[in-house]
Amino acid sequence: MLTSSFIFLPGVGPATERRWWNEGLLDWDTFLNQASVPGLSPGRKHWYGSQLRAARDLLDHGQFHSVAKQLPRREQWRLYDTCRSRTVYLDIETTGSTPGPGDVTVVGLHRNGTTVTLVQDENLTSERIQMELDQSDLLVTFFGSVFDVPFLQATFPTLRFPPLHVDLCFCARRLAMRGGLKHIERELGIDREAAISGLNGFDAVQLWLAWRRGDAMARETLLTYNRADTENLVTLADRLYGDMSSRFGPSSLSSPLQPAYSR
Repeated sequence: MLTSSFIFLPGVGPATERRWWNEGLLDWDTFLNQASVPGLSPGRKHWYGSQLRAARDLLDHGQFHSVAKQLPRREQWRLYDTCRSRTVYLDIETTGSTPGPGDVTVVGLHRNGTTVTLVQDENLTSERIQMELDQSDLLVTFFGSVFDVPFLQATFPTLRFPPLHVDLCFCARRLAMRGGLKHIERELGIDREAAISGLNGFDAVQLWLAWRRGDAMARETLLTYNRADTENLVTLADRLYGDMSSRFGPSSLSSPLQPAYSR
């Protein structure tokens, strides 16, 4: 989807981008290979071509963030497929809704098929989180731009996050999907194992407190719950990226935009 994007070019908005798609300019290569574009002067066409070549060169050298910063923030989801191998999926558990009264208890990070679980008073440190974040260019969360990232920044002020962030909550909203992570998982048929099916953030707090009182089984349930929260972001991101591409990319031209899911 990224190489079908033109809205990072100066003066090109969603309407122009869709018009170009409709005229058959479906990606950077077709634009570059076409001698002229209706409505563009030869000079402007040449300038845009140089911008596209520069963007492709940046991607070839792994400089995803240099291209992404030219995209509107709400359109950074377009980088997901390009950055997949350099993506970290993150989810946290806490004892409250705000830092201070609440503590970070568990941090789950999933990257390239491996999940790392960091637990308070065991292995949860700023340095350990940073080690995982430093190996990624793109952060994927669900409502993390509002909750997870600010909470972690308040708890670990020196943390540096990847330059790119796709918050799946707001992708889902653009697809007319409402509710929290578990509700959307159920809507999409993403299953959880029976032991944690139906658990939510409040239950995670209770499990933490039970564990601190000596309930070892509560610890295992909590960590299983967080692992599912984290790993299911991969499936959810794949699904939503595909749906966003279908609804808002070149393939959406064949039909008017409608909510992707109905109740």
